[in-house]
Amino acid sequence: MSETLADSVDMARLSTEDADFEARLDALLAWEGVSDAEVQQRVADIIAAVRRRGDAALIEYTGRFDRLSVSTMDELTLGGERLERAYVGLPAEQREALARAAERIRVYHERQRPTSWSYVEEDGSVLGQQVTPLDRAGIYVPGGKAAYPSSVLMNAIPAHVAGVREIVMVVPTPDGVINELVLAAAHLAGVDHVFTIGGAQAVAALAYGTETVPRVDKIVGPGNIYVATAKRAVFGQVGIDMIAGPSEILIVSDGGTDPEWLAMDLFSQAEHDEDAQALLVSWDERHLTEVEAAIVKLLPTLEREEIVRQSLARRGALIRCRDRNEAVCLINRIAPEHLELSMAEPEALLPEVRHAGAIFMGRYTAEALGDYCAGPNHVLPTSGTARFSSPLGVYDFQKRSSVIHCSEEGASTLGAIASVLARGESLTAHARSAEYRIKE
Repeated sequence: MSETLADSVDMARLSTEDADFEARLDALLAWEGVSDAEVQQRVADIIAAVRRRGDAALIEYTGRFDRLSVSTMDELTLGGERLERAYVGLPAEQREALARAAERIRVYHERQRPTSWSYVEEDGSVLGQQVTPLDRAGIYVPGGKAAYPSSVLMNAIPAHVAGVREIVMVVPTPDGVINELVLAAAHLAGVDHVFTIGGAQAVAALAYGTETVPRVDKIVGPGNIYVATAKRAVFGQVGIDMIAGPSEILIVSDGGTDPEWLAMDLFSQAEHDEDAQALLVSWDERHLTEVEAAIVKLLPTLEREEIVRQSLARRGALIRCRDRNEAVCLINRIAPEHLELSMAEPEALLPEVRHAGAIFMGRYTAEALGDYCAGPNHVLPTSGTARFSSPLGVYDFQKRSSVIHCSEEGASTLGAIASVLARGESLTAHARSAEYRIKE
């Protein structure tokens, strides 16, 4: 089976019964997000320049890449009053929507906040864990046409809830274009400093610090290939959230959801960029054909039609499986960033889903709600990394320290055990250190 949609839309149609299904699915899922040697060298040069020349390098690169003529970092710095003015100046409808989204995100993430704990053993020794927030977090926000105030909320609010003392945001403003919604979101999310810089140079500034930009402990937030490459390069000097690939959605439908709803859900991810992935799985052949027709009908109505068209052609597919169990196998194999269980009883399937970034349950839960205002974080693992990664959360902005407080009796008991193990490893100083505490 090797069909495509109608003449005006090119999108793969697969079946798990096809002899070449495995190979075709592998080809669809394949994504190599690693930058080439040339990009890596450019990024390395930029990072070295920022480390060596600080603010001067930031000013130079901002002029070159963002076409801004500035002479001091003051011109690339926005204070709290400017952020508040952006919020107050929004149309009432936007201001209300942003505030409601921020509150929902805050309430959800407050439930994630872990606490320190300890317990006392019979001999009086105390063991536990102390949870502390990072001192300073850096948030990268794309600028220009790709300006996402929702990303500001999703990255900054968990940091704020975690108790991070200082939140630093960088956002490029090509040609001096400032997105007021982004600044308003920064105000709502409790961002402390905003610098209108971007690219690898902004990542380097956050990682190493300059005369003006403070050094942070962790960098989070999406960006282009230069930003991703820079984040990878500075990892170890600072923490990072992830190296994100293109946006993805996998929809599993039992055949009962309106085909036009599903077509638009697929479009909602495909419109991000040409490399985004939109997949739909069903064991109902007629339903897949109906979704196919809805795609053909609705695609010409989209403002980003050409981007969606290319995304569907490159990495999209309608997939027929044998049954519900095979659909579950596909879910866990693909490990999607976004999973819609568009079914009458999604709860029945949920326990079997092992790998997914975010799971949207039922016919009425569009993935787009999670992008903006449902509450859970929209920063999610992509490219199959949901097999071992989780959504961004409060825990990403906190550290855990082990706490050990031995009583005299406990030190003696543990010392005897440690002595044997240390001498078995020929680490006699370890052994003798423990043995000093053993009671005669």
